[in-house]
Amino acid sequence: MKAVPFKFGFWLSLVLLAAPFVHAQQNLPLDSTTKDAIDEDEYAVAKVYDPLEPFNRAMFKFNNGVYDYVFRPVSWSYVKVTPSKVREGLGNFFANLRFPIRFVSSALQGKFNRAGLEAEKFVVNTLAGLGGFIRASDGVPSLADVPSEDLGQTFGVWGIHKGPYLVLPVLGPGSARDTAGLVGDYFMNPTHWNQLQHVDGYHWWWDTALQTTDTVNSLPGLLKLYDDEKKAALDPYVSVRSAYIQYRDAAVQR
Repeated sequence: MKAVPFKFGFWLSLVLLAAPFVHAQQNLPLDSTTKDAIDEDEYAVAKVYDPLEPFNRAMFKFNNGVYDYVFRPVSWSYVKVTPSKVREGLGNFFANLRFPIRFVSSALQGKFNRAGLEAEKFVVNTLAGLGGFIRASDGVPSLADVPSEDLGQTFGVWGIHKGPYLVLPVLGPGSARDTAGLVGDYFMNPTHWNQLQHVDGYHWWWDTALQTTDTVNSLPGLLKLYDDEKKAALDPYVSVRSAYIQYRDAAVQR
């Protein structure tokens, strides 16, 4: 009888471990400017400082196993039972909720106009978009394509070198700079503020349910992006590494 709770806790723990992976890759859906910059060098291999390649390749192989045997079944089941409109609405809601990351990062970079646009976008989506479930800002030309910012990009704008390429267990591709930025992004994400504990009748699983929903809802799109970079590659490790570095370099330049 104890096996069921144990198995449930085991799988839930693995899904929750995906939360940093999801937050690390939150900005991967590219805006047109960044995507065009990468597409110009679609077949180029970015020069990458990768002194930890043996370790990184081992982690890359490990992550592939986690993605294939844990995340994909979860993602497949979720897509089967959840209508696309519901998934889209939830994606919009959680993206809107991450407003503090984009606002603070824009301000720290001195992009005050962009920070203002982020604030305006948040208000529009929250009020006119039913709490953020609808991207009402897409109907406002000045808000439709505001480049996303995070602390990793902020450190890049400040001139901090990206450091060695790094593949972490579950989290996937990154760099020393982006890993440091991820820590700050994590604490600026309202889903980790545990505000629900101040509500009467609070239960610990409310926060867990919120974070799990955010994670699982993001998996289908993130796994597709990951697969797109791997497909038809002679060396998937090099392909994913190159795509990641090109994307982040272009994001810093936006």
